[in-house]
Order: sequence, then structure tokens, then C-alpha cells
Amino acid sequence: MASRSHRRPPRTRRHTALVSAVVVAAAVLVVSLVVALRPDRDADSASATVTPVAGAQGSASPTAPTPEPKSKSTPKAKPKPSTASPSPKPAMAAPSERSSPTRAAQPTPRPVSGSAPLAGRIKPGTTYQGVATHYDAADGNGACLYGPSPDLMVAAMNHTDYETSKACGAYVLVRAANGASVTVRITNECPLPCAPGQLDLSKEAFAKLAGLSAGRIPITWSLLSPSTSETVSIRYKTGSSRHWCAVQALGHRNPLARLEVATGSGWHRLTRTEYNYFLSPDGTGCGGSLRLTDIYGEQLTVEGVTVRPDAVQATRVQFARH
Repeated sequence: MASRSHRRPPRTRRHTALVSAVVVAAAVLVVSLVVALRPDRDADSASATVTPVAGAQGSASPTAPTPEPKSKSTPKAKPKPSTASPSPKPAMAAPSERSSPTRAAQPTPRPVSGSAPLAGRIKPGTTYQGVATHYDAADGNGACLYGPSPDLMVAAMNHTDYETSKACGAYVLVRAANGASVTVRITNECPLPCAPGQLDLSKEAFAKLAGLSAGRIPITWSLLSPSTSETVSIRYKTGSSRHWCAVQALGHRNPLARLEVATGSGWHRLTRTEYNYFLSPDGTGCGGSLRLTDIYGEQLTVEGVTVRPDAVQATRVQFARH
């Protein structure tokens, strides 16, 4: 019994040892396999990590959306658009020229000499044909109501060319067929039947062309813009006030086209009468600043002229010679 009992434990130990050896061997094998397999997985994972990066770099170059936008934007950089770009620049230059200081300093550009955009029937550079008669000018006054004058080289314009006193103050050079000439100032109107082109000269002026006994001679005449040291004067008609006034300009070198008065909203043009005054029936602008415009378009602004009926008030301005 004792021997049997001694024989059983070794068997058990052997079996346990064997099992333990198998377990250890299996563990070693598993560990070996794990160790052996880990480098491969790391290599795979590394290659997988690099692959997306390489793929992103590769996808950026082939996608080449960059060249495509460039090709779309190249038309903007092409010569055609660039050559077209200067065309708007002149368009922008025009307003800048219009607002240049030189032009602003000349609010009323003076027209080229000889052109008279505001002229009526009597225009510069035109020779008119007609006849000359004579009358007794007395003190030189007439329908233009300039008043007496010591200068009797004056004339009356025919009704048609008088044109509601637009001819008043005009200087004209009159020539006779014999070559004689005389310069006269229009101060009067020759009523019908005086024909267009006809001038009724003062006896003093007619005598420069022919004897008074001739009575009627063929002539030609043309508008002048003479040299003068005289300046423009302003006169309010008798009866003028702040409520009604009539204004007249005297001593102007060129025929007067317009007379305006200053108002709160700008300039107001007055109506010209046959007796050569500009009328403000409601008193607009009476006693305020005046603006005179000749047939050439030149404008003169006159300030400080008060309503003093029948008083000649001198200014320091005069129209340019043409």
C-alpha cells in the first residue's frame, strides 16, 4: 500500500509538468507569433498613413483646378481687355476737364471773335445793302432814349432791323458808292416805310458821304466793335422803385442781348421794351445786382447800383472788343 501510494504522486507530477510545459510552449509560440506579426502590421499601418498624404499631393497636381481658373482669368489679362481699358479713361477725363480751375474761373466762356450766338438780325461779319437818307438829329436823342449827346454821328435803324430796340447802341460802318465812309451809333428808329437795310443818318453823318442835296444814296453797312475808353453805365427810368422798375444800360461797346436781375434763386431775365429799357413790372430784382450779356455771349456783373430814377450811374466794366 505504501508503494502504491508512493507511485501515484510522480505520475501526477509528470502530468502536471507536461501540461505546464505545453502551456509554456504555447505561450511562447503565441508571444513569438505576436512579436513576429507586429512589424508587419506596423509596416502596413505606416504605409497606410503615407498613402493618404501621397494621394493628397497627387490629387492636387492632377486636379489642376488652378490652371483652369487661370485660363478663365487670362482673358482679363489678355491684350484685348487691356487695350479696351484706356477707352473709359478719356470718358473720365472729360468731366475733370469740365471741372478744371481754368474753366471754373471763366463761368462765361467768351466765344471766338466774330461769332455772335445771341445776335438778332444784325450780325458781325455781314455786309448789308440799303439806302441812306438823312434827318435832323437835333441833340442826338431818339427812340433808344439815351438822351442828349454832343456826338451827332448817329443814325436811326429801319423798323425791321431795329428789332424791338435790339439795334440800340450798335456801332455800324457805313460806306457809299463813291468810297466815302462814316461810323455811326444807332440811337433812333426809322419807322415804316423805311425798308430793311435802310439807315436814316443824321445830317452831320450823311454829309460825310455825300451832299445833303442828294437826299438818298445807295450804301453798304456792317457791324463794328470799336475801341473805346468809355465804361458801361446804368440808369433807372423815371418812376422806378422797389415795386416797379425799368433798367437801361448805356455806353456798351457791343449790342446788348440780355439784362438780368439777381433773385434768391438765381438770375431773372427782364423783358426788353421798344424804348430800350428792360422792364420789371413786379419789382423783381429792382436795386439788386445786374448781369449784362452782349451778342457775343460775354457777361458783365454789376453790383451796387441803387434805384435812383433818371440818374446815370457809372460802372467800371466794359465788353471786350471783337
